[in-house]
Amino acid sequence: MGIRVITDKCYGCKVCVPSCPFGIIEIIDKKAVIKDGCNLCGACVTACKFKAIEITRETETKIDKSLYSGVWVFAEQREGKLANVTKELLGEGRKLADELKEPLAAVLLGKGIGELAQGLIAHGADKVYLADAPELEYFLEDSYTQVIVDLVKKERPNIILLGATAIGRSLAPKVAARLETGLTADCTGLEVDVAEKNLLQTRPAFGGNLMATILCPNHRPQMATVRPKVFKPLAEDPSRTGEVITVDLAKTKWDIRAQVLEVVKETGYVVNLEEANIIVSGGRGLCDPKNFAMVEELARVLGGAVGASRAAVDAGWIPYAHQVGQTGKTVGPKIYFACGIHGAIQHLAGMSSSDIIIAINKNPDAPIFKIATYGIVGDVREVLPLLTKEFKKALGVSQEAVV
Repeated sequence: MGIRVITDKCYGCKVCVPSCPFGIIEIIDKKAVIKDGCNLCGACVTACKFKAIEITRETETKIDKSLYSGVWVFAEQREGKLANVTKELLGEGRKLADELKEPLAAVLLGKGIGELAQGLIAHGADKVYLADAPELEYFLEDSYTQVIVDLVKKERPNIILLGATAIGRSLAPKVAARLETGLTADCTGLEVDVAEKNLLQTRPAFGGNLMATILCPNHRPQMATVRPKVFKPLAEDPSRTGEVITVDLAKTKWDIRAQVLEVVKETGYVVNLEEANIIVSGGRGLCDPKNFAMVEELARVLGGAVGASRAAVDAGWIPYAHQVGQTGKTVGPKIYFACGIHGAIQHLAGMSSSDIIIAINKNPDAPIFKIATYGIVGDVREVLPLLTKEFKKALGVSQEAVV
């Protein structure tokens, strides 16, 4: 795999020099010379009228797709409780597995979490691969990746689905890299081409301005992370039966570079952003970090989570864990309040899939209003207390501060 100049065809015309976006082509002794740093983009090949520049690429080795079967769902759990996104993925995975006529399996990792296996079967899994070990008590990329990669190489699943959560987004790329396969992140739609056994993975592109459907036809397994709240879980069926397969880790030589010394839980009012049905987010329009108290109060009244724009997080007004957007968390609640958030494209990419968006901003031309279901033009510091008061009245909540 590389690039070369065919000297017999090169006349030193210099047409290729300006075509190189990296400026690494020179004419020496009337011949083009390509220095180190080429990424094989092919711009110079197209520009050369004499076909004096040639790129050779490795030929893709076609895989035998018949060797791969099964849809897998990474069963994310926290402190012995299944994440909601796991149930959502099992619901969608059930549909894909049925179309492909392949089994649906859940991969469950942790310590002392065996009782969760039946719950996974009740939500649609045919099999549960149970990896239970002290080394898996806390999520660490090294240990989780090691177990999953070894299991995948042994069992050869066709498709692996993970939630686009903090854990899923951290784990999936490492697993995909180890398996030398493709990964589509933040999917909002999944379908299958039954004939080719290809997974059609749909996700927003260009900040949500269009939807792209991505395939991984030449590698297996096919991997995708899926945004929470995109799919609906199946109704739990306690009568379902399935197989629980215990993964033998007795002889595992662990390669773990990190160690959990202490888990410090965030104090105060906290609801998981990725699983919240209602999110109240604050931005720079609040003008002062103290004004986040208004955002937090409305979130308490509605039983929702507190989010924030990147500007508010960068200003140190609220911890990064609350950041919504392209560089924060991607959310899809039923109701999203954007309070004093202008609506940068990076923020919109992280919350535009919300069912209902209520925007509050004093600038009527703010981009957030273009995607808002309902918009309130006004100073958020004046509007929020009024909204909170009315919601308390409607919900029968005391007008005293909600604790």
